[in-house]
Amino acid sequence: MLKLSLSRMEELFSRINGERTLYAPIQIGEQTQFTPWVPDAAVQMNRLSTVKSPKDYFFPHIEDIAAFRVQGKEIEILDVRTEAAPFAVFGVRACDAESLNLLDRIFLDDPIDTFYESKRKSGLIITTACFEPEETCFCGVFGIDALSPGGDIATWIVDDTLYWNALTEKGEALTEAVKDLFEETDDMAVKAAQEKAQTVFDKLPFRDLNLDGLTGEVLMKKFNSPEWANLNPSCLSCGTCTFICPTCHCYDIQDFDTGKGIQRFKCWDSCMCSDFTLMAHGNPRTSQLERFRQRYMHKLIYFPDNNDGAYACVGCGRCVQKCPISMNIVKVIKALGVENDV
Repeated sequence: MLKLSLSRMEELFSRINGERTLYAPIQIGEQTQFTPWVPDAAVQMNRLSTVKSPKDYFFPHIEDIAAFRVQGKEIEILDVRTEAAPFAVFGVRACDAESLNLLDRIFLDDPIDTFYESKRKSGLIITTACFEPEETCFCGVFGIDALSPGGDIATWIVDDTLYWNALTEKGEALTEAVKDLFEETDDMAVKAAQEKAQTVFDKLPFRDLNLDGLTGEVLMKKFNSPEWANLNPSCLSCGTCTFICPTCHCYDIQDFDTGKGIQRFKCWDSCMCSDFTLMAHGNPRTSQLERFRQRYMHKLIYFPDNNDGAYACVGCGRCVQKCPISMNIVKVIKALGVENDV
């Protein structure tokens, strides 16, 4: 393990940025977002949750995927793919790091999304452990250890020191490039901080959230549960929960006439929207209740049933914080889980 005084973080950021584009949690106005690092940027390493996750750098909100040149009846297909340039995202929390592992199951399974694959190969994740979780955090429910956050390089901030440990080949390569800034050390300070913080995690309001009643074996019982009629009416279908979620991955494909040709692009979409999956014959989910049910059935039953038990939620708490009417996945789990007479 290596350590570095926090007073030298600017040096570290500058060195990493010299190797690859660096994104960090930077305060802009009253919000903290992952944005490109520049000297003297207001980096907020103590900020627990950014407004959005670093998902954007691997699965962009809007991304060109093809172009077409049209001349009369002749159509030429243009390949717009390029290799992603090397980049690093610093300060990623364990929940957001795990969300990328879940997206891998979607985009790196056959047929592979080569756009996502290129960014995953070029991107490097530097995580930071959480020692002071917010009351809305519940990553532990999904087996995520916020105190040992994973990624390519894991870091811990204890008092005025940054502790650094490479976990993958990509992490080792970057570590070699910046190693002269660090000192060798043991992990005693980190372990002491982890033990102290664990007592805080053990007291979080959602620590006992029970997922036992949510399995594919009871799919139809949950699908037809009367609880949906109780949960759904307050939902505004605004889609906020889907657009801030680090694991949501639905997208639409559209064509745009540039005047010189056609640009085809994909853009995020939301299962909460009435025109989601709209086709010539109509929409298979015509009511708000059906769309509301789809979102949570997918995260809690469909996805784990098809992905070795991995839930499509990482407990980051963003939807708990941002939903304008306080309807979120925690309430759904409580209503449909083991407490609901499975």
